[in-house]
Amino acid sequence: NELVDKNGNYSIQSENHIKTNDAVDYYKKIISKYPIKSIEDPFAEEDWNTWKEFSNNRNIKDGIKLIGDDLFVTNITRFKKGIDLGIANTILIKPNQIGTLTETFAAIKLAQDTNYSVVVSHRSGETNDSFIADLAVAVNADYIKTGSISRGERISKYNRLLNIETEL
Repeated sequence: NELVDKNGNYSIQSENHIKTNDAVDYYKKIISKYPIKSIEDPFAEEDWNTWKEFSNNRNIKDGIKLIGDDLFVTNITRFKKGIDLGIANTILIKPNQIGTLTETFAAIKLAQDTNYSVVVSHRSGETNDSFIADLAVAVNADYIKTGSISRGERISKYNRLLNIETEL
């Protein structure tokens, strides 16, 4: 992970490195100061201990969507480990990251069965295919992540959501 140096310290800004505990304190500080609603991948994907410490903080549990993307990679094995450790409370679902719709549905079902929020997401450099809008609605996902309305592949997903709303 480019955010962690060879000594395991986090880099919030490219030229400054801080210790893991300071990174935890930094996030806690901004959460107490600003109305943060979600944080995605605040720690490296193999830093299970820091994820666990941060996830078990009362301020995080009670109001912040702590989203595992690179941590879980839509992978049931990694996701189960996170659930067992009490890590995060939201999973980012990228169907083309795990590979099959069967695996995608399994990850979503596991999330919903364990009270994790589900965010269905596109991936950078995607096409205009709007399937994830249909998927998000079909599985009753909590959120969809498509990015800003700055490019055609993103707008197509928003347009599909509008069409679905009209159909419903």
